[in-house]
Formats: sequence, C-alpha cells, structure tokens
Amino acid sequence: MLYGREGEQAAVERLLAAARDGRSGVLLLRGEPGIGKTALLDDAVARAGSGFRVIRAAGVEYEAELPFAGLSLLLAPGLDRLPALPGAQRRALERAFGLAEEESAPSDRLLVGLATLGLLAELASDRPLLCVVDDLQWLDGASLDALLLAARRLQAEGVVLLLAARPEFGAERPYGLPELTVPGLSDEDADRLLADRLSGAGAGAGAVAALPASIRAGLLAGAAGNPLALAELPLTEIPLAAGPHADGLPLTSRLLVAFHGRVTGLPAATQTLLLAAAVEENGDLAVVLPAAEALGAGAEHLAPAEEFGLVTVTPERRVAFRHPLLRAAVLQRAPHHQRLAVHRAVAEALPEGDRRTWHRAHAATGPDADLADALERAAVRAERSGGRGGATAYERAARLTPDGDGATRRLVLAAEAATEEGELERAEALADEASARTDDALALALLDQVRAVAHFWRGSYPTAHRLLLDAAGSDIERPHAARMLFQAFHAAWYVGEEPVAAVLDRLAALELEDGCPLAPLARYLPAVVLPALGRPVGPVPPARETVEAARRAGAESPVDLVQLCGATLVLGRDDETAELAAELAAEARAKGTVGVLPTLQFFLAEAELFHGRHRDAEVTATGALSLARDTGQHQWVSQLEALLAYVAALDGREEQCADHAAASLATTGAQTAAPAAGHPWAQWALAVLDLGRGRAGDAADRLHALVTGPHRHHVSATRAVPDLVEAAVRLGTPERAAEPYERFARWTAAVDRPWAEALRLRCQALLGPEELAESAYTAALALHEGANRPFEQARTALLHGEWLRRARRRTDARPHLRAALETFDRLGATPWSARARTELAATGGQAVATPSAPLSPLTPQELQIARLAAQGLTNRDIAAQLFLSPRTVAHHLYKAYPKLGITSRTALAAAL
Repeated sequence: MLYGREGEQAAVERLLAAARDGRSGVLLLRGEPGIGKTALLDDAVARAGSGFRVIRAAGVEYEAELPFAGLSLLLAPGLDRLPALPGAQRRALERAFGLAEEESAPSDRLLVGLATLGLLAELASDRPLLCVVDDLQWLDGASLDALLLAARRLQAEGVVLLLAARPEFGAERPYGLPELTVPGLSDEDADRLLADRLSGAGAGAGAVAALPASIRAGLLAGAAGNPLALAELPLTEIPLAAGPHADGLPLTSRLLVAFHGRVTGLPAATQTLLLAAAVEENGDLAVVLPAAEALGAGAEHLAPAEEFGLVTVTPERRVAFRHPLLRAAVLQRAPHHQRLAVHRAVAEALPEGDRRTWHRAHAATGPDADLADALERAAVRAERSGGRGGATAYERAARLTPDGDGATRRLVLAAEAATEEGELERAEALADEASARTDDALALALLDQVRAVAHFWRGSYPTAHRLLLDAAGSDIERPHAARMLFQAFHAAWYVGEEPVAAVLDRLAALELEDGCPLAPLARYLPAVVLPALGRPVGPVPPARETVEAARRAGAESPVDLVQLCGATLVLGRDDETAELAAELAAEARAKGTVGVLPTLQFFLAEAELFHGRHRDAEVTATGALSLARDTGQHQWVSQLEALLAYVAALDGREEQCADHAAASLATTGAQTAAPAAGHPWAQWALAVLDLGRGRAGDAADRLHALVTGPHRHHVSATRAVPDLVEAAVRLGTPERAAEPYERFARWTAAVDRPWAEALRLRCQALLGPEELAESAYTAALALHEGANRPFEQARTALLHGEWLRRARRRTDARPHLRAALETFDRLGATPWSARARTELAATGGQAVATPSAPLSPLTPQELQIARLAAQGLTNRDIAAQLFLSPRTVAHHLYKAYPKLGITSRTALAAAL
C-alpha cells in the first residue's frame, strides 16, 4: 500500500496508457534515499500487469567501472532480438556486451545508444514495454550514455522508460529528461504509514492516535516524511533522525546505522555471505555461493537474512537486498581487510574477463605487473566497445605498474581516454601528473594535446591553438605532428585569419611521405584554404582526387576526411562539398560512425542552401540537429540552430528565426566562456531577416560587425558581404561596404566560379558608378544562368528590376521583377516575394499566382521519411538510416499521407 503518492501514480498511469496506444514516454523520479522511489517503480510494474513486457535493472556502485554492465543486465531478456537490428547497430551491442570476436571493428559509442533504442523498439513490437531502471546515479557511465540517448529519441514505439535517481544525479550535467521530484509524506499520510507499522507489530490500529501528542509530533518531525525512516528506524530514534543533531548524523546516516544493527544481529557466516552478495555486482548465486564458501559460509547461512526480510532470492537466482541502503550498510560496516578478502574470493569464483580483473584490482594492496596488464587490456576493450571506463582502467593499471616508465605510459593513455569521455578536469590532472614524470617528447606532445582539447571545449581557442602548435613543433614523428596541426587548424578557425594561415603554412611545410595516409590531406588543406584568405599557392586539385589518394594510403574514412568538406566550402567548391558530404554521410551510416554525422550533415546543408535548395537544407539540418542534440555535440547544435535560423529568415518566419538564433547563441556547452560556435551564422540569419523585412539599418549594423570582425574568414561571413553591400547602399552609406567588397572581390577571383563572379558584379552594380550598373547587372544575370542558384539569381533580377524602375524604365523592369517573383514564390521566400510583388505593382505589372509546393505541409522529418519511402525503402530501412524505430517511421508516414492528399505508400512517388 502506497500512501500519499496519488500524483506520482497518476503520472505513471498516463505514460502506461500512452504506451498502450503506441506512444512512448520517459519519466525520471528524483528523491532522497528512502523516499519511496523504488516503491513507485514496483507499483508501476504491478500496474503494467501482463499486458506489458517488463525489463528491469538497477545501478550498483561497484559496477561503475564496468562498461555496459547495467545495460547488459537490462537488455539481457532481449538479446534473442539482436538479429532484427541493422547490422552496424547489432554489432555495436554485441561488442558492448562482449558477444563479438575480439578482432571485430571498434564501436562508435553513440551507436550503442541508437542500438539500444532499436532493441527497446523490437521488444515493444508485440506488446508495450515497461523499462525500469533504479539507482540511476550508480549506473556505469557507458550504460547511462546509451540509455539517455535512447530516451531522447523515443517517439512512437510503445515504450515507457521509468527511471529513479537521488537528488545529486545530473547536478553537474543536466540530462534534460522529464522528471518528477518525490517529496516527503504529509503528516496525515505519515500517520497512516506509522499506524500500519505499529499494527503490524501488534500494537493495534489506534496506536498512533493513542500516543501522546508530543511523542507523535516528534516521530513525524524526525522521519521528515521519509517512508523508509518510518518503516525501519527504531521508534526511539526517529525523533533524532531529521537533519543534523547533536551526534551530527543526518537521516540517511541514521538509516545506515539502523541497517547496521539489523546485520550485526545475524550469525557471522550470514554476515559474510551478505558481504559477498553486496560485493558481487549482480548478486548472482552462482558466484556468491562459491565465494562465500571459500570464506567459510555456506548456502544454508542465507536463511537467517531471508527470515528477517533483509534479502530475497529472485527467480533468476540472484540475491536482492530489501533496499539499496541495506547493501551500502553491509559494505560500509565490513572492515577493510574483510572487503579485500571478499573481492579476492569473488574474483576466484568468476571466469576470466573484465569483472574478474576489476575484483582482483579491488583486492590488490601493492604493485602487480600481471594485474596491470590485465587492466590495460580491459581499458582497450572498453574503448573498442564504444563505452566509458577506459580512463579508469588505464589509471588503475598505472597505479599497479611496478616500473616508472610503464606507469607513465598508462597515465598518458588514461589522460587521452578521459578526454574522449568528456572528463576534462580529470584529463588535465592526469596530464599534469604524467608530465611531471617524463621527458619523452611524444608523451609530452600528447599531453599538450590533451590540455588543448580541454581548452578547446571550454572555448579557450587561443590557448588550444598555441598548445597544439607547440606540440606539433616538438621532436615527434611527422604523422603525429600532422594530426596535431589538423586540430590546431580547427582551433585557429575560431581565433582569426592570421592563426589559420600560420597553421596552414606549417602544414604545407611538413614533409610527409607519399604513403602516409595524411599526406594528401595535408597538401590539400593549405591549397584550398589559403587562396580564400588572399594567399594563392597554386592550382587546387579536385577534392575527389584527394579523397581517393587518402583512401589508397589508408586514411580512416569517413573520420579523417570530414575536414575536406568544410575546406571545400571555404573556397566556394560547393558542388564538391555536396557530393563529398553526402557520400561520407552515407558511409558513416553504413559503418555506424555516428559521431561525425552532424558535422557532415551541417556541411551538406550549407551546400544545399547555397544552391538554393532551401527545403533540402532544412530537412538535412533538422535531422542533424536532432542527432547532435541527442549526442551532446554542443558545437554542432549551435551551428545547426543558426543555419535553421537562416532558412527561416529566407522564408520570413520571423519567430522561428529568432528562436533558432537564440538557441544557437545560448548553446555553448559546459564551462565555455567563448561565443557560441554558431554566432556568425546566427548574426547573418538575423541580418537577412532584417533585410528582407526592410530594416536595412539593423541589417547593416549586424553585417558590418560580422564581415569585419575576427570571424570574417568564416564561410557565413564571406558569403554575407553582398548582403552588407545591399544594406549599406540602401542606407546611403556605401563606404561601409567598400573594404569588405574589396576582400570579397579577391575571394571571388580565387573561387573562379560563374556564380561567385555574378555576386561580385551585383555588388559592383550597387556600389557604382551608376553608368556601369546596367552592364554589371546584365553580365551578372548571364552568369547566373545555368549556375543552379535560383535564389541568388532572383535577388539579382529583383535589384536589376528595382534599378530599372527607378530609372523610369518600367517596361524593361517588369520581366526581371516577374521572374524574381516567380522564383521567390516557388522557394517560399515570403519577404522577398512581397518586395518583388510591390516593385512589380509599381511598374503597373500584374503578378501571376505561383502554385505553392505540395511538400510545404510536411515537417522536415515527415518530408525526409516520405522521400525515402517514395524511393522504395521499407520502414526498417528508413529507420536504420535515420536512427529511428520502424514504428516511429510508420507514425510519421501516416501523419504525412493526409497532408499530401493520399492514402497509401504507393501514391508517395507521384505526390512528391
């Protein structure tokens, strides 16, 4: 019987009802130890009944070092469904759970989370699924990452994910899940619970009412509404339990003491057996009993603990403690030497593997070379499985390594692993410790690289840039230096033009052997970026040649090739970007290299946008944003939000533009003081919105700051110069755009593409002299023909038509204005359509209504799914490609059909 939990029970019931209708939901119950979270989880399982499939797990403190320990326990009932998952996802889970061959390819840590989503969806395919995880604060990091990623992408699978954690969970890293804080019981409900307890003890139903008022008030105040305190603490101690008292013990500590008392009264052999069950993460009797027997306790000694209700044995033959605090009490009260002995016994009872290694490590009291080697192997497996835990294993291995050089090497590995796992402060501390122990050039360079990555993610780009340049300049092998210079280029991009050029000069001067996988990339990057900075260095080879050469030399694709997509955009090779980014994104999906997808899709969306394919860019960016947000890639969340703000600005969706821009500028990630990564794109978006709405002054101010500031070399800043020219001319201050135009003219010359020269000619026509304007407009429009950039062509036509109308050449103006209007209408560029329509009316011309695109009612995700379905892909194929569940794909398709005016999948191709 639960008292005072009607609100929480109603919230859970709503989730269960939604799951019965095929919808998914997540709820995190947060509360103090003993407040009743586990009771609510039990109640949810009872409410779900036989109509739900139920899977359940709980975090255990000792499991925090074992990657995917919690997840493997949770998903164990569904392992027979693994073959139904897409190949890459299936392999990721197999490696995470130790089911794959040792030589199999490493997993992307993000893919494990997406595979978890897939397996949860499979388990819900025939009936709703209730997934219950208690003590989330103790779940190992790899399991937690996977579970949270799955939670964020649940939509229409019929899955309820019900979680419970203590208040401190997520304090430093908010997870953004729907949550409910479980409060203490009211006095009335506490009264009822206390009456139940006294009644169960034979005191009678009226026992609470019969208590003197002062004692009753003391009992209720002492328990502070905590059901466990009311149920477990001796009645004489409850008044002392709330808050710090004379003995300094808060409520949780009092509960631990009470549980200590329960255990102390048991026979010594029973206490030993309970300690073995508490130390063994899963309470597996197949391990617990042999370990206990080695310490003099047999199976029969479990009976006293069962009789007192301290533990139960589950149908799966696991020892389950009545409450996590009881388990904690058993561990805390045991002397240190006894815990070491139990860890040793548990290790002996386990088969070879990482769990055995970790129990041996907990039992170790001094250096042990064999154990250190085993821990390093465990760290490698953790990294290859795509989970966290490698840093902890490397560090523990270092502590147990007898020789100094070996210990230092493992500390370096620990620092690198901590960086990969996002533990920046820990990585820096390990780097400092390792640096003080070595004078090896490569080790010191790698440690500087660790510090640089930490500074980069905090937004300290100049420091990151300097550290990487110093590391690359030390006495290390050239391939190592090249990788550090690639990272230095990324950091320098956010510092300024001069640092970017300095890095590229160093990279160009680096002599790499032809067989080196990085050599083609090291030659291409300076060749394509330096000309965009006004430093031509010779002919620029096609990106395709560089990609093929890098692959032949053994470059890791797509990871090593991502930077090429961004570099091609810098020099206006947008067509190459579109082709390469789409190809690498498809390869990343096939291989399960999820982490690079938001980056590749951002570059692809930029290329689509510059080609005037605004809807395609929105679809691509929306999908990438969802993935970046769910995987915690703050840099790309910011960039993609800003790009979506720009698309919204073109369409005149003012509120959406402002919302996306605000989200971009607010997305900096933890511990970051620098401007958001998407700041240049966001400023351009807001300026274009202003320009489209006729607010030339606001547009000019934003654009001038953008194109003359430290990020003027960014792709968005470079492409924004024609907008600044238009805004400045409208304000009668063309001189504000003079210097940016000169730089833009040099850039277009380096780009050497017809569309770029068309934009330059448009700028020239605006800036004057007046007598050359018409020839410039005419030449620009001729170059636009065949360039496949309809939006920019329409804007040039609009400006030309406006110029002709002002020159009183109305008849000449109308064809240009009408062509511009038709294009703007077709693209859905509402503000620009309104402007063209107004200009056309001023010439006496009439606008012909342009039919709206049939795809406009669909959301970006619906459109993406509908297009793939129209190509003949099954729901399962689409789900694998978009990292959704097949049921979510079906849900979006059924929402799309009525919007398109169709009733079946077969009509999609015609409708689209």
